[in-house]
Amino acid sequence: MNILAWIVLGLIAGAIAKAIYPGHQSGGLLGTLILGIIGAFVGGSLYSLLTTGTLALTASGLSIGGIVVAVLGAIIALFIYYAAMRRSAI
Repeated sequence: MNILAWIVLGLIAGAIAKAIYPGHQSGGLLGTLILGIIGAFVGGSLYSLLTTGTLALTASGLSIGGIVVAVLGAIIALFIYYAAMRRSAI
C-alpha cells in the first residue's frame, strides 16, 4: 500500500477511534494519524492471528473491512496506552 493510502487510512481510523473511545484524547491531527496507523498494524496483526493462527505483522488495507479492523486496533491501542499511563501516574 502506498504512503498516501496509509495516511488516509490512519486519519479515518484514528478519528473514528477517538470518537468512539470515551473521554478526551489530545494529540491533534498528527496524533490521530499515528494512532490510526498503529491501529492498522495492531488490528491487522490480530486479524491475521485469529484467521490463520499465526502472528504476522500485517496491516489492513484501504477498504471498508480494513477500516473496521484498523478502528478496532486503534481502540485497543488507546486502551493499552491509557492503562499504561494510569499505572505510571500512581
